[in-house]
Amino acid sequence: MSNRDIIVIGGSAGATAPLKQILGRLPADLPAAVFVVLHIPAQGIGILSTVASNAGPLPVRQAENGMKIEPGQIYLGAPDHHLLVAEDRIFLGRGPRENMVRPAIDALFRSAALYHGPRVIGVLLSGLLSDGAAGLNAIKRCGGLAVVQDPADAISDEMPRRAMEATTVDLCVPGATMGDVLSELVREQAGAALPIPPEIRLEVEIAAGERVGSDTLVAVAEPVALTCPACGGVLSEVRDARPMRFRCQVGHGFTADALAKEQEGRVDEALRVALRIIEERAELVQRMAADGRRSGRAAVAEMYEARSREYREYADMIRRVVLKSLDPPIGEREA
Repeated sequence: MSNRDIIVIGGSAGATAPLKQILGRLPADLPAAVFVVLHIPAQGIGILSTVASNAGPLPVRQAENGMKIEPGQIYLGAPDHHLLVAEDRIFLGRGPRENMVRPAIDALFRSAALYHGPRVIGVLLSGLLSDGAAGLNAIKRCGGLAVVQDPADAISDEMPRRAMEATTVDLCVPGATMGDVLSELVREQAGAALPIPPEIRLEVEIAAGERVGSDTLVAVAEPVALTCPACGGVLSEVRDARPMRFRCQVGHGFTADALAKEQEGRVDEALRVALRIIEERAELVQRMAADGRRSGRAAVAEMYEARSREYREYADMIRRVVLKSLDPPIGEREA
């Protein structure tokens, strides 16, 4: 039987430091390939050189389409492409963004689960929201191992915590010791292969860029009265998903918390636009009232002044709502 020879690592905010610790502790004879996706702008901050300089004896390569998978290599996701692991090669997908990012952690994790099942070790590091939780759940459903950074050790603990809520995590360890733990886990024999859930295969195809539409999506999701913030299409809720997730006809994917975050920004922007329009309206009718006074039309002036006061009240009300949205109640901040 094969050993656990596929390690997939995902992280976001605060993940660079633990990733350096992990890669620096992996031995030169590691009998596994390592794949890394970070939700940060790789082109902008030179993440390839940053990771390579802290990877110990293992070589780091930016993933390329069709590249052969070899043990003892670290493959880093390329900007604006989903990093997908097939049987013995890497594929870069141009499918829709997931949680507004590409490469997406979930896309990498699902592809590894699909093609390598119990040979996969999924590792989720520090980050915001619930990126990676669905992918880690897919790895577990296909027989692989799930490892998360100890939330107490993470700069941003949301991703590890959401993963622990979404699936049964095998190990929860600090970043400083995770490299040693992985070095031991890869030498274990993998378990028996499990049946692949059809929705995992479909979502890997979506990430690869395969066509998706309502007729395809209906097999795994139910349409809901929500709009995709990326394209404006109708969203469908993925059945029995952990965590709760949505996809549109084009294929854009969102966890519930990521969708709520996108909506929050749009609501705030809409309120500010409404505030500007109402204040401009109040200013206009105030000037119309002044013009009525100058021309001796007292009744018209009084009507416009009343409207101006009404618009000012509306504007004050919206302003209070905007300020309240920027400073949510304590209970919501802790949720």
